[in-house]
Amino acid sequence: MRAETTGEGRGTLVDLSHPVVDGMQVYPGDPAVRIEPALTVAADGVDVASIRMGSHTGTHVDAPSHSIEGGRTMADVALDELVGAALVVRVAGLADGDVYGWRELEAAGPLPERVPPIVLVDTGWAAHFGSERALRHPALGADAARELVRRGMRVLAVDTLSPDPTGSTDASFPVHEVVLGADGLIVENVRGLEALPATVRVGFFPLRLAGDGAPVRAVAFLD
Repeated sequence: MRAETTGEGRGTLVDLSHPVVDGMQVYPGDPAVRIEPALTVAADGVDVASIRMGSHTGTHVDAPSHSIEGGRTMADVALDELVGAALVVRVAGLADGDVYGWRELEAAGPLPERVPPIVLVDTGWAAHFGSERALRHPALGADAARELVRRGMRVLAVDTLSPDPTGSTDASFPVHEVVLGADGLIVENVRGLEALPATVRVGFFPLRLAGDGAPVRAVAFLD
């Protein structure tokens, strides 16, 4: 799946978001996405859509309150937390259901002792979004997430439905506990990371919802 790019001599914007469409894939158990006409030009003079979806639809951000009791909601998250320098970490050769750790994160070379506030993990799994295989995505190990937080990560962005395994029978979310438990943020279902350099400036712009998460328009800024 190729990223969409725009730009006219003042740098290039790379759209890292999945389109929000009727019936699109959501995390198992989340509300289905339903987009249908509410008003039409023919009957009412204007087109207006009725939209029903969950707060974690498509490319979206998890606030700490998503899985941490008493954690911050999106009402407490400032935009500048979601815009800034980012490190893109590529993890190649993963199979369905693999758990990747620090060794896999550093397979292409050691990571800096101090990482940028935003870390994006490119597993290549965005290509499977919308398919049954997307549910069998690789997952990040909790120890690796803990080390990224120690090195300065405040926002973890992944190209999968979750950084934790999807459909786990024990209903545990260890990476969520590590990152959101440290008052950080998680962005899920990013796409187009293959178009980015190893270091880049990105922005995740959420709907102004006050709850546990919100869909975002995710953008990378290339010089």
